[in-house]
Parts: sequence; structure tokens; C-alpha cells
Amino acid sequence: MNTFELLDQDAAFFELAQRRNLLFYHKGYFSHSIVAAMSEVVKLQLEVAGISAPTRRKLFSSFIELSQNIIHYSSDSLVEGGLTGGAIREGAVCITTDGERHLMLCVNPIATTAVSNLRERLEPLCSMSLEEIKQAYKLSLRSDTPEESKGAGLGFLTMARDASAPLEFAFYPRVDAPETTLFCLKTII
Repeated sequence: MNTFELLDQDAAFFELAQRRNLLFYHKGYFSHSIVAAMSEVVKLQLEVAGISAPTRRKLFSSFIELSQNIIHYSSDSLVEGGLTGGAIREGAVCITTDGERHLMLCVNPIATTAVSNLRERLEPLCSMSLEEIKQAYKLSLRSDTPEESKGAGLGFLTMARDASAPLEFAFYPRVDAPETTLFCLKTII
């Protein structure tokens, strides 16, 4: 592929991004310092887009939760996090808008062995009412952190609480790497 073909593809992506009202997109590696830098961009982009302050807060909170999910659980690691927490892991986050609704997508590879546990955590959220989600959130705040959790265990509850529709998720096994599955999560705010 020559340079002009690459530029044509870049221009086509740029045009598609504009038509789809893409506010933010990152596919690549995530770390705490990368997320901190992206956070500034996301905050500014949401403000410039004219999104109301309460919606910006929800979008930003979900962006942080999705990014933390990648840092903590992506199975594709450029650098493993040790005691210093310096993990650099692969994933993608996308934020789009269609005026009233804001769509956030996250994709990252996970160990295939983790799929059933993740499904068990997410499926109940999809059928819970907002009041039930708030109650589960309060209960989770008072409970001990789950053993397998690398955070406080509140990420999915936070996103479900802030969403205007149930969270959607899917798992796509990788044919070329059966020990790895792509985890996709979608939230609408």
C-alpha cells in the first residue's frame, strides 16, 4: 500500500467520524497516565459539543470506568502492572452522539476463561430497574471488595446507574487465539 492509499483511508475515516458525530475515539494502549491525558481531551470535547453539565458528568464517569476496565482486565498487555500499577493494556473506547443520546462503546480482549464470570455479573444489571441498581450500588459500597476485582467493584453499577438504557454487552471469541475473547460493552447516556 502506498502513501496516497493510506491518506485516502485516513480521509475516509475522518469523513465517516464526522458523519457519525464521533466525539472521541481511541484504539490502542491504555495506562493510568494515558487515561489522565485522554480525560482532559474528553472533558474539553464534551464541553465544546455543548453537552449539558449533568450529562457530561455521566459521560466522563463512564469514560473513566470503561478505561479502568481496560487497564485492569484487558488480556493484551504491552507492560504488566506490578506493585507500581504501571500496566499498559490494549483496548478501544468510542463516544458518539446523535443529539439527545450519547453512545459509549468499549472493546478489549479478555481471557476466555473469564467470560462466564463477567456474564454472571452483567446479565442481572440488564434487567434491574434504576432503583434496584441504586440499591445494589449502596450495598456494594458497604461490602468488601470482591476478591477478583482490581477496583472497588462499582464500575458496572456506576455505568448502569448513569445510563438511559440497559447496558449491552457481547463476547466474540477469537478464532486465531482461542484463549482470548473480545469483550464489547455499550452504554447509552
